[in-house]
Formats: sequence, structure tokens, C-alpha cells
Amino acid sequence: MSQRQVLQVFEQYQKARTQFVQMVAELATRPQNIETLQNAGVMSLLRPLLLDVVPTIQQTAALALGRLANYNDDLAEAVVKGNILPQLVYSLAEQNRFYKKAAAFVLRAVGKHSPQLAQAIVDCGALDTLVICLEDFDPGVKEAAAWALGYIARHNAELSQAVVDVGAIPLLVLCIQEPEIALKRIAASALSDIAKHSPELAQTVVDAGAIAHLAQMILNPDAKLKRQVLSALSQIAKHSVDLAEMVVEAEIFPAVLTCLKDKDEYVKKNASTLIREIAKHTPELSQLIVNTGGVAAVIDCIGSCKGNIKLPGIMMLGYVAAHSENLAMAVIISKGVPQLSVCLSEEPEDHIKAAAAWALGQIGRHTPEHARAVAVTNTLPVLLSLYMSTESSEDLQMKSKKAIKNILQKCTYLPALEPFLYDAPPNILKYVVGQFSKVLFPWIFRYTSAESGQLSTVY
Repeated sequence: MSQRQVLQVFEQYQKARTQFVQMVAELATRPQNIETLQNAGVMSLLRPLLLDVVPTIQQTAALALGRLANYNDDLAEAVVKGNILPQLVYSLAEQNRFYKKAAAFVLRAVGKHSPQLAQAIVDCGALDTLVICLEDFDPGVKEAAAWALGYIARHNAELSQAVVDVGAIPLLVLCIQEPEIALKRIAASALSDIAKHSPELAQTVVDAGAIAHLAQMILNPDAKLKRQVLSALSQIAKHSVDLAEMVVEAEIFPAVLTCLKDKDEYVKKNASTLIREIAKHTPELSQLIVNTGGVAAVIDCIGSCKGNIKLPGIMMLGYVAAHSENLAMAVIISKGVPQLSVCLSEEPEDHIKAAAAWALGQIGRHTPEHARAVAVTNTLPVLLSLYMSTESSEDLQMKSKKAIKNILQKCTYLPALEPFLYDAPPNILKYVVGQFSKVLFPWIFRYTSAESGQLSTVY
């Protein structure tokens, strides 16, 4: 046999390996093929190809594994049990940029499914190597590494802390300053996933200088980047007054209000969420939002959205109104009550109705003037029907009842109370009768205690 014939055998073997991994990678893109591939033992066949002498075969084998692991947690677990992760981590540090991207994709695909699978990635030493990839000259490698780190961190505080401990945050902050939009998006998303778990983790993101860079990107024309930026700022602001104030001090207003008019629905939602997370902390922060026109902007946004996109805006109005009489009046003046009443009547989802009921209760609970502003929109009968309906969720019934109680205890507008005399159950009727009594016969129900001199009300 000639030398050429001998070499031809190896060429055919290489060609067969190449065709195999390419075909498996292609088949793995179609969900209907996954079970057949799994039953055929594809994992054990791909594993040795990760160390193949031909770089393109290594890369394609890793890509195929990533697509399989991405499909479900059983296949991701098969990657872990097949002892494939150590090979990937070793090669991640040694191979070229194409392989690094494919290997990081596998780690991301495995880690996304559960804390246990993400922990397996941590245990095999992948975090140190992924952090090194964040310093790679190739933006695609940085993006793949940031994506994997974010998917690991999103599960819980312990995994997030592991990502922090290997020094990922300063490098992620550098990544959001890179010119590539895709890298900015993924880095901002990873910072959001880290910050969401605890004030301490959010503080580490803040200490790395992330807020200023994120704030500068609020008006970036790329909608997907804006989503991630607003989400990251929300996850920081939600934890404490101090963190919320740091976000506000980055001069996010009025820029964030512009996002409430964005064409992208999720930009609107994330902008509303950010405003909500700031408003909930203190009356002062809520007043700042009122002063910048935030309440009116959120109300307009609620009117232009559908479904779950409305939810954070509805809750934001409730938080603002809960703080004080003046802030609740600001919501009323901005025509928030009619908008909330529409949500209560027309939204099909119970959890959105429940949020609207809660917000209306927070507005109406302060004074007779506040209660009347809610009552004149014919909201009370709607709340009563939702409370009494057997089709309403338990949460909606509870929040409707609480809102009715809050409003009735302050409401002195009798035309709004009259229908309750005929329709309300006894546990609601007692509040209605109490209000009628206070309005019609105040001299019976108010007296001055001879001992304390305090004015009291008898129900």
C-alpha cells in the first residue's frame, strides 16, 4: 500500500468526523431531533471530539453540545455526568477564540437550568477561566463569557457571590463601556443578575462605578440595550433608600421618563419598574418623581400599554399614594384614578386587577376628599363585584376587600354609598352604615371623653 493510500485513510476519517459533528450541530437546532440524538448516545460520541486534533472539529463539537444542553436540564445534566466540563474549562484557557466562544456557550447552556447545574460549573473551576475571557481581545469571547457568568449568577446570592469573588464585576463594568452593542447588552444583563439578590451584592456593583455608565446609556437608540440598562438600575435601586438615592443622583430623570414613550414595550415596562423601585422607599423620593412629571408620565404609559406591561406602573402609583395625603392628591390631580379604574374593569388578568385595587385603596384611604375622588369613578361597585365573585382569585378578593374598607372608612359621599345598602354583604355593610351614621347623625357618634378630652368616634 502506497503512502498516499495510507494518508487517504486518515483524510477520510477526518472528513467523516467533520461531517458527523456538523450534522449533529445542525440536527440539534431542531427540537424534534433531540430525543433521538440523546437515545443514540450522542453525548459520549461528542466528548472525545472536544480534544480532536482538528480545531474546527473541536469547535463544532462544542457548539453541538451547547445546543443539546440548552434544550433541557436532562441533557445539561448529561454533560455534567459525562465529565465534559473539565475538558471544556481546560480548553477554554488554551484554544483559539472560536473554541472559547463555543465552550462558553456550553457552560452557559448548562448553567442556565438550575442552581445545582450552575454550581457544577463553579465546582469545576470555570469561573476563573471565564473571567480571563472577559479580558480577551475578541468582543465575541467577552460576550460569551459575560453571558455564562450572568446565567450562573442569576440563580441565587451564593452563586452571585462566587462570580463576584473571582473579580468579574470590574471587568463587566469595562465591558459596558466597549463600543459593541451586543457586548454592552450582555454585560448590563450580567450586572443586573448579580445586583438583584441582596443589598450587599448591589453595593459591589455600585462600588465598581456601574451606575454612572449605566445612566449614560438610558437614551441609547438600541431598545434591547435600554431594557438591560433599566433592569440593572432597577435591581440596584430596589434594595434600600441609599442605593435608590445613588441611582437618582446619577441624573436619570428626566431621561427615564422618555423611555415611558418608547416603541418597545419592554423598555416601557422596565422604565416603569425603575421608577416604582425608587418611589417605594420614601415620600421624598416619591415627591422628586412627582416634581419631574413622573406620575403623569407613568399614567400616560399605563394608558398606552396592555397586560403585564402596565403592572409596574400601577404599583408605582400605589406606592406614591401610600406615602402621604399630598402625594395621593398628586396622583388624583394627574388623573390617575380614572386610569386605574379602567384597569380594574377591563384588564382580563386577576393579578393586574388586584394591583389596581390595591393602588385605588392607597389613594382613597387618606381623607374624605381622596375617597370621593375614587368613589365618583364608580369604582366601589366594581371592587364589590370582584370581591364577591367566585371566579376572582383569592389575592384579588383580598385586595378588593381591603380597598373597599380603606375607601369606605373615609368616604362621606353618600350617592356612592347608597348601592352598597342593597348589595353589600354584612362584613362590608357595617362600614357603609357607619359612614351614613357619621354623615347623617354625627352628634350621636361623636363625643368628647370627659376624662381625656379626646375626640372619639363610635362605630
